[in-house]
Amino acid sequence: MTIPTEPVSTSPVESLAMMMRALKLPTFARHAGEVAQKAEREAWTFGQYLHHLAELEIHERRRRRIERYLKDSDLLPEKTLATLTRSRLTPKVAKMLPTLCEGGFVERGDNLLAFGLPGRGKTHLVCAIGYELIQRGYRVLFTATFALVQRLLAAKRDLRLEKELATLDAYDAVILDDIGYVQQSRDEMEVLFTFLAERYERRSVIITSNVVFSEWDRIFKDPMTTAAAIDRLVHHSVIVEMTGSSIRADAAEQAKKEVATTVTATKTGKQFANEVDGEV
Repeated sequence: MTIPTEPVSTSPVESLAMMMRALKLPTFARHAGEVAQKAEREAWTFGQYLHHLAELEIHERRRRRIERYLKDSDLLPEKTLATLTRSRLTPKVAKMLPTLCEGGFVERGDNLLAFGLPGRGKTHLVCAIGYELIQRGYRVLFTATFALVQRLLAAKRDLRLEKELATLDAYDAVILDDIGYVQQSRDEMEVLFTFLAERYERRSVIITSNVVFSEWDRIFKDPMTTAAAIDRLVHHSVIVEMTGSSIRADAAEQAKKEVATTVTATKTGKQFANEVDGEV
């Protein structure tokens, strides 16, 4: 005969923690005890106690969501707003930047198009904006345009293009880097156009290009398709022009100067040492 055991008594706080875990409120459960002690010391009302726990839960969920979005974004890790050299931006772009980071254009489903010659900082700018959008709760995906085209083409061949487009549709903004470097076959052009058409007026596309619109026929091949693609992108869009000298060329020139300075200093030091040795 089995003797029934007495139920293990739990305190109200322990019981609350167990119920919070069952309700999938782990932050509630983790902090319920310490917050209860704080509430007793400071004579909080029960409403204040629950409000504080709810704030902790919301903050933790937001932190985990942002962490998940960042990992999923494929944004280049070194190209953030903190590392962006704002002095290289034109006054117009510098003035627009805070507004773009707020994400109003994403909320409206508008596009952002960044044009400029190679090395002008287009990729850094859009990545920096992408990081800020994630901090504000938007899902962002960064991808080279050619990589996205191959991804869509593979999906089409496997008869799952619709499913792949639905996966991409979950992102509030998709950054297509270097659209000017792709010169697709007709099949590749068609999947890229399909992607842009699917997002039209619903989800944002952020594009960098070193090729002006008048030369986009080499991307989409067909003049009618080129015109249709440009029309959809420009209809609701913000266009940013990146000018100035090449960042990479300037960095190379600066490195060359530093090497020359080092060599000169080394030669001067050796000359001085030889002179000292001669005097001795």
